[in-house]
Amino acid sequence: MSPAQYWHCFVGIQTREWLRFWQQRTRFASALVRPLLWLVVFAAGFRAVLGISIIPPYDTYITYETYIAPGLCGMIILFNSMQGALSMVYDRELGSMRVLLMSPLPRPFLLVTKLLAMGVVSVGQVYVFLVLALLVDVEPPLWGYLAVLPALVLTSLMLGALGLLIATWIKQLENFAGVMNFVIFPMFFMSSALYPLWRMNEASPWLYWICQFNPFTHAVEAIRFSLYLEWNPMAYGITAAITVVLTLLATAGFRPQRTRILGTKPA
Repeated sequence: MSPAQYWHCFVGIQTREWLRFWQQRTRFASALVRPLLWLVVFAAGFRAVLGISIIPPYDTYITYETYIAPGLCGMIILFNSMQGALSMVYDRELGSMRVLLMSPLPRPFLLVTKLLAMGVVSVGQVYVFLVLALLVDVEPPLWGYLAVLPALVLTSLMLGALGLLIATWIKQLENFAGVMNFVIFPMFFMSSALYPLWRMNEASPWLYWICQFNPFTHAVEAIRFSLYLEWNPMAYGITAAITVVLTLLATAGFRPQRTRILGTKPA
């Protein structure tokens, strides 16, 4: 296959994902409701949590809304990635992925391109959220909106690969939503998305170490530091390494007709 054919496939998958997103605008609105409620309602009761200490990457006292915003960016990607992984497996069994997997292009390239396409859509939703967050005085540096882009894309690939890996090995996709509850909520709550890790350490050392081993923690920290024009090599390195491992496992385990949908039997 020539580079032009790879590029044509890449553009085609990206275009289809954006067209699909455009036809599901209600999904876009509903994806923003959750983080906005957390930012406006939940943060209102926790404004006093921060402001008592200056922590990196901030160089002054901050409001809780400012602290929680990067974590909510990660939340948007987390929920969208899991939903996107589920849609990929449904498409594999009943929709366009069945046709796409018949392409002579390598399967890992097709899957990574699909994950990247879903990630780009999630990144677009994150930027809309950051614009709306200006209304509650969450104002990162202007260049931070550009600097955070690599962290957002890397996070979307990591979480998309995780969702695909889980969805691939679930025999009945009707149970996918229930399984995701045991993945999404522990990953989100046991991370630095809502509370700084030093507070976790004060409350419970073992919970602090769980947060440290949570890959979502490092993804959120990569987003947080990048948004405020700081470099966190450990967060980026861990997130990138986990992304590579999960992507390899997900692409290797992705098989046609592995799961059962609505009573159908896998081949």
